Amino acid sequence: PEKKFGVVVVGVGRAGSVRMRDLRNPHPSSAFLNLIGFVSRRDLGSIDEVQQISLEDALSSQEVEVAYICSENTSHEDYIRKFLNAGKHVLVEYPMTLSLAAAQELWELAEQKGKVLHEEHIELLMEEFAFLKKEVVGKELLKGSLLFTAGPLEKERFGFPAFSGISRLTWLVSLFGELSLVSATLEERKEDQYMKMTVHLETENKCPLSWIEEKGPGLKRNRYLSFHFKSGSLENVPNVGVNKNIFLKDQNIFVQKLLGQFSEKELAAEKKRILHCLSLAEEIQKYCLPKK
Repeated sequence: PEKKFGVVVVGVGRAGSVRMRDLRNPHPSSAFLNLIGFVSRRDLGSIDEVQQISLEDALSSQEVEVAYICSENTSHEDYIRKFLNAGKHVLVEYPMTLSLAAAQELWELAEQKGKVLHEEHIELLMEEFAFLKKEVVGKELLKGSLLFTAGPLEKERFGFPAFSGISRLTWLVSLFGELSLVSATLEERKEDQYMKMTVHLETENKCPLSWIEEKGPGLKRNRYLSFHFKSGSLENVPNVGVNKNIFLKDQNIFVQKLLGQFSEKELAAEKKRILHCLSLAEEIQKYCLPKK
């Protein structure tokens, strides 16, 4: 390609490291991108010959046209705003923000600046999701539940569980349409690093869906689901194969947006879904943490 977009990766944890690896490997979408450096709060110097650069340099450099935001959730909003204001396109790992108002403001800023703002959703690129999407087509839901378990997660860095777990909510919304909140509770035992958030939602046809996030020591990362339809039920997903290169698939989508290959209609539908999920997450948070 004639045009290569200069990229900086902000945050080099798990996602950031995978992003850097994808950018350096010869993939069709990587051919449109040129990894210039990475930004980290830690002093790392270089990683695999990729140089660390300061945030200031990343923002002011003419070479840098794209930022991949792979830092802690609590820092996403600030980084997105800085890079959009500096006239850069932004790819951010979910959740883009920890409030609905901030997300709406950043979308407006992106539109005003004429830049792409893309929130990663690798969970929609997983084999399990493709399987579920096929399974639910044309079926009438009666009720359903989705439980996600994992080890402890620091709220200070990752935000309230409805935001840090927004990929599960995104699955439910992508499968069953827009949802409304019925009730939600949060049980926490800080000394045991344990938390359980239980959310009751319903579809537009008033079918109940429950979503539970449970995190604590000794809990394995796992998803348990059960959907009951008029025509039968689905309990958990069979082994549908390994998820290959899901971050790369997400990058392909981002590059298509950079190249203007997404229709306005597709972009609008995606933005609507993202904002709907963030507004639900915020409602859940308010329900669980009533003002003193």
